[in-house]
Amino acid sequence: MPGVRFALLIAFVLVFLVPVYVLLATSFKPLTEADPGQAWNLPRTWTFEAWRVAWEKLAPGLLNSVLIAVPGALISAALGSMNGYVLSKWRFPGADVVFTLFLFGMFIPYQGVMIPLVQLMTTLDIYGGLPGLILAHVVYGIPICTLIFRNYYVTIPDELIEASRVDGAGMLRAYRSVVLPVSGPAFAVVVIWQFTSLWNDFLFAVFLTGPQSWPATVLLNNIAGAQATPYSQQMAAAILASIPTMVVYVLLGRFFMRGLMAGALKG
Repeated sequence: MPGVRFALLIAFVLVFLVPVYVLLATSFKPLTEADPGQAWNLPRTWTFEAWRVAWEKLAPGLLNSVLIAVPGALISAALGSMNGYVLSKWRFPGADVVFTLFLFGMFIPYQGVMIPLVQLMTTLDIYGGLPGLILAHVVYGIPICTLIFRNYYVTIPDELIEASRVDGAGMLRAYRSVVLPVSGPAFAVVVIWQFTSLWNDFLFAVFLTGPQSWPATVLLNNIAGAQATPYSQQMAAAILASIPTMVVYVLLGRFFMRGLMAGALKG
């Protein structure tokens, strides 16, 4: 049985790695070899030309994506942490109703708010730039961030909060001294979730930003030839665009499952 499980695991890994192989193999091919009929073949002539062109076309978008995803993820995590703390440890009349309203925000489709969102940002004079896009993602991310932090903070014993109150700590002091030091796994989950959401966003980016502010996803979509599709450039650009999210998962991945499972049996 252990041998069968190991064989199945190897099979699943190979299936998962097939697209990665095609991406890598095609990205090193010259345009004359990069076509669907030769997707499985290794390059006869290895070249970095596709990588050079992909980097030149994608570099401005990668910078914009970093400027969007990093502050957006951090702001969302900070707001979600404070909301989750209040809703789990500082109960107030109507807290359950407020939490339910937060959850409703998770089910509002992007398409349903696009037109009023554009009108609002135009009125606020933030339409077309990065701040408006960051604001949209922060607001849209508050419900899921609040849910994750609230379920995580439910697992923290109430006695710790009560003890801090006895020692004279107020609401903010208890949050800073008791709750924040043990919030690492929840922050890891939220940062990974929001960073990935912001980095991979396409719809908001197209509607809410102009050409100078387009992130990597929009520029990746625009890498196409007039007469022939430059598959090698598209594959190289796809790999470049995916590297930051992979780095984030590698750095924070060990906290991810711990943060997701916290609160699964409570709250």
